[in-house]
Amino acid sequence: MIKQLSHMTIYVLDLDKARDFDVDKLGFEVRMDAEMDGFRWLTVGPIDQLDVEFPLIVPGAPMMSDDAAEALRGLIAQGAMGTGVFRTDDCQATYSELSARGVTFLQAPEQRPYGLEATFRDDSGNWFSLTQPAT
Repeated sequence: MIKQLSHMTIYVLDLDKARDFDVDKLGFEVRMDAEMDGFRWLTVGPIDQLDVEFPLIVPGAPMMSDDAAEALRGLIAQGAMGTGVFRTDDCQATYSELSARGVTFLQAPEQRPYGLEATFRDDSGNWFSLTQPAT
């Protein structure tokens, strides 16, 4: 029986730049950074959520063909990959804090049926929702 999600891959264009963005701008922590069989396993996660990790993966071998990797890198760079929703208790304050750290927002906080939401891009081009759930 599946109990919970523990890892969710975020495809990026450069591991070191993605790590720096996630740590320095989003405030995540590095959970694992190790070489295994010529493959770098780098995961990050929110400091207060220890049960989830985001492996940062550059598309390519050994997980996919060269053609598939090239296509995926193109989609990432175009900003076509919406990869997830990050929950916050105060969307406006988090928006202000992340903006001050240099995070590029596509949309300032706006009220939605599910809560207050802002959207931003990481340094690779992936976009994320920052959401304060409706009460």
